Amino acid sequence: MTTRRGNNLDSVRMHNLSTVLTIAHHVGPVSRSDVTRETGLNRSTIGALVGELVELGLVTESGPNANLRVGRPSPVISPNPRIAALAVNPEIDAVTVGLVGLDGRVQQRRRVALDHVPSPDEAVAAAAGAITGLIETASVERVVGVGVAMPGLVRPADGLVRRAPHLGWVDVPFAQMLTDATGLPVRASNDAQLGAYAEHVFGAGVGVSELIYVNGGSSGIGGGVILGGAAFTGAAGHAGELGHVRVGSSDAVDSGGLAGTFEAEVSRARLLAALGLEGASIDADGLTAAILASDDPAVRAEVHRQLELLGIALSTALTLFNPRLVVLGGFLATIYQADGAVLDRAVARATLPETLEGVQITRTRLGSDILLIGASELAFEALLSDPASLGGASA
Repeated sequence: MTTRRGNNLDSVRMHNLSTVLTIAHHVGPVSRSDVTRETGLNRSTIGALVGELVELGLVTESGPNANLRVGRPSPVISPNPRIAALAVNPEIDAVTVGLVGLDGRVQQRRRVALDHVPSPDEAVAAAAGAITGLIETASVERVVGVGVAMPGLVRPADGLVRRAPHLGWVDVPFAQMLTDATGLPVRASNDAQLGAYAEHVFGAGVGVSELIYVNGGSSGIGGGVILGGAAFTGAAGHAGELGHVRVGSSDAVDSGGLAGTFEAEVSRARLLAALGLEGASIDADGLTAAILASDDPAVRAEVHRQLELLGIALSTALTLFNPRLVVLGGFLATIYQADGAVLDRAVARATLPETLEGVQITRTRLGSDILLIGASELAFEALLSDPASLGGASA
């Protein structure tokens, strides 16, 4: 029996709705003429699709914007920020929850500081409490779900946390636990992989098909890879774990028990110790401010030491993946901001000139919002795939 594929009118319509909404979500505000050009569909079809998305409450349409491309005036399509997703980022010292609109902007965030590494139950309770508070105060029409940026290895199919070494979690069904606590659909993935995708879609990596994102946080170091414009996650979803790449002969071990690795030698805790802030409850922006304001030689020496080791780790990634762009996030972005020339020299010493040619190293453009934005993309994915599934927004 032959199965008909691709010629069902409903499936074509769903595909086209998905395409238009995704463009609005990733690019918006965007003119209707640009959407027509991007999709190759005719103007009347785009008009009908946009009209349906407006009726669903997913986009708004306004008059021509003089700041957009020169040409024939065309209505401007914008994603509706009152359609929102929740994002959760558990770490060893806090659980951060954000409310992210369909326009890709973080509208609100709550950081629940902790004085100890949370158990799964404690992290769920902290996240659920913050979620309730955000929903109660948010001015949104619909929350579509929750995405979790997890500092560890996650099975994408069901959000099972296979291993989060800094948290001490093994085979924890965190996504299901949070669904049970909130009644909302929850998906989870590795934090750095989500950061790479967010930077590719909304940040410094827009238009770049090959990039590497490396994040440094209180729960260690992770990496994410975009190749050919798509996330490269590996056979089991665990690709990009740059923190566990060996960078020296030190006996120091990382969270996974491996010696001499990047994560064993480079950490947020070492920076806090140099600053005299061990045990302090400080967020990413606070750490950045403290490092940039310090003129202590011990702080500068630690920053330089970590940049040298970051250079070795990046040279390995550059040799393996040959990206055009390297994006640094978390405290790695901070130390690069403090003295980027040290990293540039370290990378050049350890990398073939031909491999390094044309490569740009930069800090995340999304700043401390990057993991929340990346996690929200998990929650928005089902809506983007089938916009009609929302069934109309409700207050």
